[in-house]
Amino acid sequence: MNRKDLLLRMLDTTYDQESWYAPLKSSIEGLTAEQACWKPDGEATKTIWENVNHLIYYKERTTARLEGREWPNPLDGNDTFYLTEQVNDDEEWNAIVERAENAHRGLREAISKTTAEKIEEDSLEEKLLDIMLHDAYHTGQIMQLRKMQGSWPSRR
Repeated sequence: MNRKDLLLRMLDTTYDQESWYAPLKSSIEGLTAEQACWKPDGEATKTIWENVNHLIYYKERTTARLEGREWPNPLDGNDTFYLTEQVNDDEEWNAIVERAENAHRGLREAISKTTAEKIEEDSLEEKLLDIMLHDAYHTGQIMQLRKMQGSWPSRR
């Protein structure tokens, strides 16, 4: 397996192909807007919706970079959690889930079209791996929030 194929494989395992850990797509499947906006009392934590916003932002920004497009929406790390306003509206939440899907597809396509030489330039490979590890980290947080609220499906 060449390096680009390995990067694509790892990107897929963090999004929609279960490997050693649950991917993002299954961690947000079936959630309502109310569940996505839920936050435990007294805890300094982000909601599921905020975490998904954060992951979308970095995938979209990385895709723009790979495609050579200017990035029009520079945000600092904390502001990325508020990329979209969270509201108790299932249609709005479903649009965020769809945007996460599109962000994954866009990044996957951009990586597929990128040459091996470009991936090796400017630590791009390292940055792509960071995106994937970052997704896995926040997916774990999402799963923990779902377990705390009782919405994580039992797999008996």
